[in-house]
Amino acid sequence: MATEIDADAPHNNFDTILVLDFGSQTSHLILRRLRALSIYTEMLPCTTKVADLTWKPKGIILSGGPSSVYDEGSPHVDPAVFELGVPILGICYGCQEIAWQTNSAAVARGTAREYGHADVTIHKVDSHVDRLFAGLGEIMHAYMSHFDKLVRLPEGFVVIAKTPNSEFAGIAHQTKPIFGVQFHPELEHTPRGSELLRNFSVDICGARPNWVMSDFIEQEIARIRKLVGDKAQVIGAVSGGVDSTVAAKLMQEAIGDRFHAILVDNGLMRLNECEQVKETLDKHLGINLRVVNGAELFLGKLKGVREPEKKRKIIGETFIDLFEQEAIRIEKEAENTPNAGKVSWFLQGTLYPDVIESLSFKSTTIKTHHNVGGLPKRMMDGQGLRLLEPLRELFKDEVRALGRRLQIHEDLVNRHPFPGPGIGVRVLGDLTPERVEIARKADHIFISMIKEAGIYNEMSQAYAGLDTNKAVGVMGDTRVYGYIVILRAVTTSDFMSAEPYEFSFDLLKAMARRIVNEVDGVSRVTYDLSSKPPGTIELE
Repeated sequence: MATEIDADAPHNNFDTILVLDFGSQTSHLILRRLRALSIYTEMLPCTTKVADLTWKPKGIILSGGPSSVYDEGSPHVDPAVFELGVPILGICYGCQEIAWQTNSAAVARGTAREYGHADVTIHKVDSHVDRLFAGLGEIMHAYMSHFDKLVRLPEGFVVIAKTPNSEFAGIAHQTKPIFGVQFHPELEHTPRGSELLRNFSVDICGARPNWVMSDFIEQEIARIRKLVGDKAQVIGAVSGGVDSTVAAKLMQEAIGDRFHAILVDNGLMRLNECEQVKETLDKHLGINLRVVNGAELFLGKLKGVREPEKKRKIIGETFIDLFEQEAIRIEKEAENTPNAGKVSWFLQGTLYPDVIESLSFKSTTIKTHHNVGGLPKRMMDGQGLRLLEPLRELFKDEVRALGRRLQIHEDLVNRHPFPGPGIGVRVLGDLTPERVEIARKADHIFISMIKEAGIYNEMSQAYAGLDTNKAVGVMGDTRVYGYIVILRAVTTSDFMSAEPYEFSFDLLKAMARRIVNEVDGVSRVTYDLSSKPPGTIELE
């Protein structure tokens, strides 16, 4: 049954394509490609039961996946999906799943792997099935990534595409709008993949490409006002990052001063962060802001703690302590004023990549997301707070587009993300005031030099972290034993995967030289070249 919060969800206001995820590392790219075409798309695990859906998609895409459909224990879609009466597109494993559901003998291990570039020959049938490849010519360059393959055509299907290794690279049902392709149209390595996805979603499913931020703002403000009502107040954490700032500005537009932005100085902020946030939110954006100084409290609780998940837990629980105190204080201050009312809601800047990582089929916890999984039970039971997540359905670039629509300054809209636990997840090992200060100063130099070089917007996230180890160095004629600073900068379109930014070597050397010379306690500097995966963007 749909809840009050679900009632005005985007899938109830925009034509929506549903992606059922079989565990592929590229499932999220299907959503990115479609949303870039202004087609709203959501993802759920492949095990989702049709009976549990409270809404009907315009079409369904079955993603790729690492399993083999014929193995025992492999994931399979609810057969009721094929009775829902909406068009279906299977990609790679999803294509094999369509064939397997019709005939379990239709899929087998291939004799040759097919990974990388392939030329797909499009086969016209002169019927409705030609719509998937409409306008794409006779040959389509595509990216393959499979060993298993279709070895026979399922009953009722026709061939619409081939490669030298796959005689059934594209299939379609003769009478039903069910299609399958063995390649990956969501990857950039398939140059015209977006056109195929548009053919499916718009021309075959009939989805209107109307996912635009102006409509989202209007509908989300109306949803917030309906949920919060005329009297209730809302609190929410801000950090100076684009996510929390955009969420705060959206709340301010919706309910004015009944939204209270709270900036907790946990001693793990960037250099001069609190002053800058206060200047931006309070003076320039007119957001009702209060600053809570908790630096000594946080660092005291973190003393001697080295394990990353324990750090995150302590930081999270301490935040809750302070927010509960502020909620009580806000209610008391509002008594006998026009804003009198209970603090009933807690604003959180959850984004869709966080949601995807928690929903993805067979996902494992790489690290605890500070903004996924709902509010802690003590906040719901004690203060009676409910969770409000206006950005939950958005990717980072969509949040930035939303920020521009809300007239937030471009410098802030393009600001790199900053984690909720702050520098706490960028300093490996003990979080002593000395080590935090070293990371803070090194980070300031690193980011300042990036901006001076005019390349800040070329990367998606950058920071300086600190290793647990020390190394020998020489300064003048003196032997020193100092910490190792780790520089990290990545490029990414969605924060689900990332590549290290390629600095000029001269600039990297200049950065290292300044950090060693200007930050006491540092003897050398390294640059992290790890991609995500296998690495994560943050160190912890």
